[in-house]
Amino acid sequence: MSEPLEFTGERFTPECVREIWYEHFHRYVIARDLVNGLDVLDAACGEGYGSALLAPVAQSVTGIDLSEEAIRHAEERYSSENLRYQVADCLALPFENDHFNCVVSFETLEHLSDHQALLAEFRRVLKPGGFLLISSPDKAIYTDKQNNKNEFHVKELYREEFEAVLRDFFPAYRLLGQKLLFQSAIWSLENEPGVVFHQENGGELDRCETPRHEPVYLIAIAAADADSLPQIRPGVSLFDDAGESVYEHYYHEIRKNMASGELLIEKDREIAELKSSLQESRPVTPWWRRLLGK
Repeated sequence: MSEPLEFTGERFTPECVREIWYEHFHRYVIARDLVNGLDVLDAACGEGYGSALLAPVAQSVTGIDLSEEAIRHAEERYSSENLRYQVADCLALPFENDHFNCVVSFETLEHLSDHQALLAEFRRVLKPGGFLLISSPDKAIYTDKQNNKNEFHVKELYREEFEAVLRDFFPAYRLLGQKLLFQSAIWSLENEPGVVFHQENGGELDRCETPRHEPVYLIAIAAADADSLPQIRPGVSLFDDAGESVYEHYYHEIRKNMASGELLIEKDREIAELKSSLQESRPVTPWWRRLLGK
């Protein structure tokens, strides 16, 4: 396997861990469930990990990226008969009209200023009945609320702006939201279907079928018409790794903070004892010496 691609912050690499790993891999897990037997374009594929995840189930996968370094790395690291990578510009795709069944493009839109040109190209290369999977951060949450400032983002969109530009080229779409959540999970051990979320808010309890949180990322499944939209079975998809890295890191930090707190308490106790000992051993100056200033 080739050496990891250097992480600069511009594009994700699989060597990133925990939260950012969950976010990026989960999107491709959703895509993988939808592209069985299809010819897929992974636009702005980065170092290639996502295209490689799709290849085992797709008919073919073509990963493109503007970075020659990223494509060279992808070709060295990932290999499959139905998988290929090439250097290409998403705003000028080197493919004929009606070429792919599905275009996947995660976290690309915000890196460009000409969103109309990007979606026009995606629509052009999609076959009749094909669909687009695209994601982008919601500026209201990602930037305004969480105070993120990503130097590589050229033009972020609010949800209404994202939906407006989608409608110009893909009148039919379904919108999904993505956010890392920390929750207690209770599930059936007898494979019974159904998902319910309970949320406490100021002493009030709410019961709902979807999370009430504001998503950080918007994921759209878009097509020319409603009949071309693929069906997503679960209303909620949960993703983690077998090692539970985010959960384990959380408990590691908690244990570390607790140990630090206990250490501070012990140090405070030792300081108090030393002060008390010093005060007890200090000789008392007679009153007449204090009066004479001696």
